[in-house]
Amino acid sequence: MTSPVSDPAIHWPEHFHPANVPVHVVNEMFIPASAEHIWAWLVREPLWPTWYANSKVDWIRDKSRDLSLGVQFHWKTFGVSITSRVQEFVPCERIAWDGTGMGAYVYHAWLIIPKAGGCLVRTEESQHGWGARLMHLLQPHRMYDGHDLWLKSLSIQSQTGLPPAL
Repeated sequence: MTSPVSDPAIHWPEHFHPANVPVHVVNEMFIPASAEHIWAWLVREPLWPTWYANSKVDWIRDKSRDLSLGVQFHWKTFGVSITSRVQEFVPCERIAWDGTGMGAYVYHAWLIIPKAGGCLVRTEESQHGWGARLMHLLQPHRMYDGHDLWLKSLSIQSQTGLPPAL
């Protein structure tokens, strides 16, 4: 389910490269669904709170749109309010956003890798800042567990087909 090594396919900004941060978490899961279905649920950020219990979304944009390159959004995860911007966007293949909140600076990348019968979905997050170090010290498995829940929830939703229109 997890690997401590970063995937070389992730295009890290230098200051977020896993070798340069105190916190880096890797999760992956095989999801028996098409890349199109997985992607559609992942980029339909306004629906995250309906299926991923660790998120609350507050939009600063038209909430009828999916995520796309450059889109900024405000949301809450792990009880922390975060402002994020999509930094990388290749449909049905990869998405990444950065984020800031409560002394943490993060970069969260997702890869969707088609395989026979579905896709391998890999998510990696790198963090720095006092808030990231403190949370990792107090609850070292919290981010891994949260991302595991996100992947399991994404798997369930993706197997139902495409998300509803906004």
